[in-house]
Order: sequence, then structure tokens, then C-alpha cells
Amino acid sequence: MDATVSSPEPDGSPADAAPLPLAGLRVLDFGHTVMGPCCGLVLADLGAEIIKIEAAPDGDRTRTLKGFGMGYFGFLNRNKRSLAVDAKTPAGRAILRRLVSGADVLIENFGPGAMQRLGLDYERLRQINPSLIYCELKGFMDGPYQDRPALDEVVQMMGGLAYMTGPPGTPLRAGTSVVDIVGGLFGVIGIMAALRERSMTGLGKHVKSALFESTVFLMGQHLSYASQSAEPIPPMPVRVSAWAVYDVFDLADGRKIFVGITSDRHWYGFCAEFALDELAADRTLATNNQRIAARARLVPALRTIFAGLDLAQASDKLVRAGLPFSPINRPEDLFADHHLVATGAILESRLPDGTELRTPRLPLSYGGESFGLRADPPDVGADTDAILAELGFDEKQIAELRRERIVA
Repeated sequence: MDATVSSPEPDGSPADAAPLPLAGLRVLDFGHTVMGPCCGLVLADLGAEIIKIEAAPDGDRTRTLKGFGMGYFGFLNRNKRSLAVDAKTPAGRAILRRLVSGADVLIENFGPGAMQRLGLDYERLRQINPSLIYCELKGFMDGPYQDRPALDEVVQMMGGLAYMTGPPGTPLRAGTSVVDIVGGLFGVIGIMAALRERSMTGLGKHVKSALFESTVFLMGQHLSYASQSAEPIPPMPVRVSAWAVYDVFDLADGRKIFVGITSDRHWYGFCAEFALDELAADRTLATNNQRIAARARLVPALRTIFAGLDLAQASDKLVRAGLPFSPINRPEDLFADHHLVATGAILESRLPDGTELRTPRLPLSYGGESFGLRADPPDVGADTDAILAELGFDEKQIAELRRERIVA
């Protein structure tokens, strides 16, 4: 893989390429589903060599998931190499231990105790490689729940996120695997801190992130609110908002639009653009807190105004007024989003079966440069032979490992 980053020229050709920031870093990605592969994806996009460890012969089970799971593999496994090995065999584990000896980072998000049963836990692997940074991504941190299995949706329920998302009496999970993704990102943060420390000490570190605690962190603003309130915290759809206008409005063309008026400047800009001189002159609406008190009469009036505009008309006015707003988009609408298209924020890649994908670029600008696609998501074991050769196995040994189905 080409470990360089570049900014495109106006004609679309690459500018002079510079080394990616994590070039030369070797990461063993034992991740599966979302949390682990997300952690690996970020490191991969930043230039690390990611060796995706898959179970031989079938590989990561997300390759064949249907429904919402259909999107996992293609999104989370670009810029990675694939080694398919049967870690349940002594020979397979021997291969992995040899690989660990030259690795910088290991990522895993198996169930509690799985890596210990394979003999691939941190305490044993640090004996092989004292500089190894071992990132363990679990359902819970060490404590009473540590041996319980967890899922994104489970911890959304446990951590209060589902309660805050749904209307009263109807807990609702968020519309993406938000906790898996955030937990993976916290794993990246821990890895980067450990790399910094290793540069001074030469020693690795055991890093751990967990789904439940990640959810609780996401709930921090509500915990702070609860600490200061004598009343139970209502869910977000109840709209106990800090802002007077923070709502979804129906438009004349059947579309919907969200509008936030979060300051007095916003309010007067809104009134000026929409020719609402009477509302602008009403001193009972002069401040945000006054407008909150007047929501019962104010919001219905705004609903009438927006009901007479289509999406293009409302958007043009809100842009001119300098207000935060958005149409209510579906995922597929993002492919044609003017900003995303203009900035190249959607990457085009291809699955091993030829299926074309469009997935988001890492949302980072790095010295004005961005991180893109260097390799499509790999086929199962696409790099097995090459990786084994790098470890010192000859062609005869590799053929024997394949014959015995230890690798694929």
C-alpha cells in the first residue's frame, strides 16, 4: 500500500505526496463487527499498516451480513491487508505469536476471556514483545459487569441514551452504531497516547475502552443537568430546549426542515429576512428566555410561515439570514450533497465481489491535506501468502499450512 497523503490539484491529479503520519506502524487488527474495525480503520487511513486477522477459512462474518449489517465490512475495512488463520490450532497461534513479535499495536474486541483462551492476552504477549501496545475494546471496563457480553443497543439502553432519544415511554436506539464507533475512537486515543509514552520509555501499554463507559461519557451533559435539577430529566423529543426555536417544520413541497434560532442575533436576522417586522418589534420576544416562555404562540406562527415555502425557498432565506438549518435527509441523499461532492468527502471503493461502494472519508484535515483510499476492502486472506513470506515461511511451508487449512 502507498503510505502517502496528498492534496488534489484543481484538475483532480495528486499533488506532491508526503508520508502519512502513521507510516511504518504495524497494527494487528483482531477486530470484528464495528468497534474493533473502526479503531483499525482510523489508524489505517492515517497510514498505519493494518493486518486484519480473520478466521480461516470464511473470514470476518460481517462480509455476509444482511440488513443494516450489510454496510459494516465495506465501510470499516479499507486500507487493510487480510491474513486468514485458524487461531484455534497450535500452528495458527504460533503464526500469530510470530507476527506479534514485530507488531507495534494489537486491537481486539472479542467477548470476555476469548483472547486468554487463545493464549493471546496482553500478559502473555508482552513477554514476546514488551513494546506492544495492546488495545482491548470490550463491553464494560473492569468491575462487576466485566464478564457480561454487551452490544451497542444494550449499552444505549443501560446508559440512558435510548431513553433520551425516544419519546416518553418509547426508548429508541440512535440511528447508527454510535457507541461502537465512539468506543473505537476512544481506543484510537488510548493508542496514540501509548505511542507517545512508548517513544520515551520504549515500553508498550495495555489500553482499554468499553461500550458502556463510552455511552456514559456521551451522556455527560445530561448527567451534569441531572446533578443540578430536582426533577427527572425528560427525553429529548419533549423539547425542554435551551433555545426558543429548535424545531422541525413542514414545508409546502412535503419536505421537512430543522431550524435553530439560538441567539438574539439569529432572531432578528430571521425576522428581517422573513419580513416579520411585527415579531421583531414585540418586546416580549426580545430575548431567548422570553421567546422560550412564548413558544406556545411563537412556534405555531413559524409553522404557518414555513408551510408556505418549499425547501429551496426556505433554504435560500435561511442562508441569507445566517441561521443554522438542515433539510431532513436520508442516508442516500448524502451522495448528492453539494458540500460533500465539492470537498471529495465521499470515497469510492469496491468490494472483492465487484460491488461499488461510496463511504465517508476520515473527517480530518491534516495540514490542509486529507486521507483517502489506498486499498479496497480485501478479500479473505488476500495477503496471507505475502505476510507469511515476510515472517520467513517458504513456499513449501505455506502450501502445507494451506493444505492443513490452518491458513486461507
